Amino acid sequence: MTEFWVVRHGETEWSRDGRHTSTTDLPLLPEGENAAMTLAPRLAAQQFDLVLTSPRLRARRTAALAGFPDAIVEPDLAEWDYGAYEGLTTPQIHQSVPDWTVWTHGGLGGESPAEVTLRLDRVIGRVRDAGGRVLCFSHGHALRALAARWMGQPITLGRSFALDTATVSLLGYDRATPVVVRWNSEPVSRP
Repeated sequence: MTEFWVVRHGETEWSRDGRHTSTTDLPLLPEGENAAMTLAPRLAAQQFDLVLTSPRLRARRTAALAGFPDAIVEPDLAEWDYGAYEGLTTPQIHQSVPDWTVWTHGGLGGESPAEVTLRLDRVIGRVRDAGGRVLCFSHGHALRALAARWMGQPITLGRSFALDTATVSLLGYDRATPVVVRWNSEPVSRP
């Protein structure tokens, strides 16, 4: 059966500061680069049939530093498009929309939860069609939503999955049921 290994990119200035980052193409911080390099030995111990990455620089750089410079760019692995909320923190957004969450409201002028669901379902279809062991490099909200969709659940379940930068998670099966096998492992230490 398919094993789907998912890696969140290394730390950037905005991920460190809790700012919503989608289309802004920030570089990894030196700490993010170091954390990405520490993933290389763990991932090198596996044989992957397919390696995908988000088109964003931070994901592609993490893939390269982790030993996969030739990862195939998959546009559907991009982070949630936050629209007008790009670069803002959740408390800043709450000043104008007190009950806002990306899971329920999406991004103002960006993507809705339904749009994110459709594109992540395409990723899952591609992964399941490929079979074997697949690795992807992506982003916090996108990967949390992807885990929910892997299990056939609404993406709102993604809010229940904490995900640090430069971590490895594994989606797979328990018998024929899609499950989260391992989540948020090898995290960079939290402050």
